[in-house]
Amino acid sequence: MSTASGESSVTAPGALLLCRAHPESVGPAAQLLRERMLLTWAGAEWSVLVPEGKPWRDGAEPVDRVLTGWAGALAVGAPWPVLALWWDADHSGYALASGFRRTVGYEWLANGTPVGEDEAMRTFAARLGLDPVLDLQSLEQLTKADPGVDARARLRGLLAVLTRAGVVLPAGLSPGEPVDRLREVARIQPGAEQIEWSGWRAAVRAELDVMEGSSLASWFRGSKARTLATVEVAAGLPLTLWGVRRRSGGWIAAGALLLTHGALGLAYDQLRPFD
Repeated sequence: MSTASGESSVTAPGALLLCRAHPESVGPAAQLLRERMLLTWAGAEWSVLVPEGKPWRDGAEPVDRVLTGWAGALAVGAPWPVLALWWDADHSGYALASGFRRTVGYEWLANGTPVGEDEAMRTFAARLGLDPVLDLQSLEQLTKADPGVDARARLRGLLAVLTRAGVVLPAGLSPGEPVDRLREVARIQPGAEQIEWSGWRAAVRAELDVMEGSSLASWFRGSKARTLATVEVAAGLPLTLWGVRRRSGGWIAAGALLLTHGALGLAYDQLRPFD
């Protein structure tokens, strides 16, 4: 099966994580996932994470499950949305996470057949602030049957719409490319950063530095911040335990991130009084 342009279809699993935030804010949060990733710019207000992908490359977990967990964990601990793009030999899709709201997603079979719900596209457009007429019409075209368009082309179509929201992926960083190719492209981008686990002390210090130096520092303080941090801790513990029972590294990482970010939020609120 091939795309309309004659390219070979997607076979190997892969993924990209798009965050609507600058790399200096994304890096410390991503480190808590305890997965090797490369981080670079994806537009003036966006960053992209290119994971090494051990959970799915080793066959331990499907890529869609891992990416949905990571996107949810990153978004719930930050004031910016996270969009996960993923693909494998059988299907491709996206998952958009934003705060504590239900993650919204859509899927296509490898041959491009839509298998998601139309309402997901409307919710997707609304949460990203896309044009409710022109952009939504373009998104809805991706939910229509088209025998000449495969799953890889569907994801490219989604990204074409997102350019109007400021997403600009570096040339070569395209859905469906092999993981090694994606990482090579990301590595040579100006300012690219290697994200890897360096221990809890370094991760916590980096996260606190971001809180301290960010223009959003006040977002981490006050009654609303304490409530959010408490909810993160409450959600993170059962999620981590659930991941342990299922031997799911992706969900364990997601739960650990929530626990850590919630604990940091509570500590920051207590130790950094308002000016």
